[in-house]
Amino acid sequence: MKKNIPMAIVFVLGVAFIIQFFIPSRPSQVAFNTMIEWDLIIYVFASVIAVDSLVRHHILKISRKSKGWGYSLVYLGAAVFMILAAVFSGTREGSFYMKVFNYALAPMQATMFAILAFYMASASYRAFRAKSTEATMLLISAFIVMLGLIPQGAAIWSGLPKLSEWLMLVPNMAAKRGITFGIGLGITATSLKIILGIERNWMGGH
Repeated sequence: MKKNIPMAIVFVLGVAFIIQFFIPSRPSQVAFNTMIEWDLIIYVFASVIAVDSLVRHHILKISRKSKGWGYSLVYLGAAVFMILAAVFSGTREGSFYMKVFNYALAPMQATMFAILAFYMASASYRAFRAKSTEATMLLISAFIVMLGLIPQGAAIWSGLPKLSEWLMLVPNMAAKRGITFGIGLGITATSLKIILGIERNWMGGH
């Protein structure tokens, strides 16, 4: 019974909103908008549960002195610090909370993204090694695109920026749209499996 009721709700709502999408009407649109508002309420409660689960995980890690428990201690301390800062100073511009956010958190985020650039460069080096015909084509295309985006490329050949733009808008866009189609088909197949009760992992089953 505990599993049948959620599956029945998912089936009814899934079929109803599929029909609403392909055969829209005023009552169905009102029902859809109401469900969106309910989703926001559910999202708030889900966020509370997620935060509680995250805090419990780090407290358990600290109590057991698991590997990396010091990071958990820093995380919890920083979270409590930011919550207290928001409560006592507010979140308006110029408050202590916003100063910490702008002058501490934002630079740390920028540093993380800067570090990621080195990993991207390393991954690009491994991917662009001309070990096959496909890898050679990828290497040549990437070289043309990069040259076309800098002033030196236009100085070498005036048509290089146009060739770079064509590579981005035609072959690259075609591959990108193919991937998007594949993602869409995967989402559709997974959604149908959930609606029909074939996929039950979302209920904690197997």
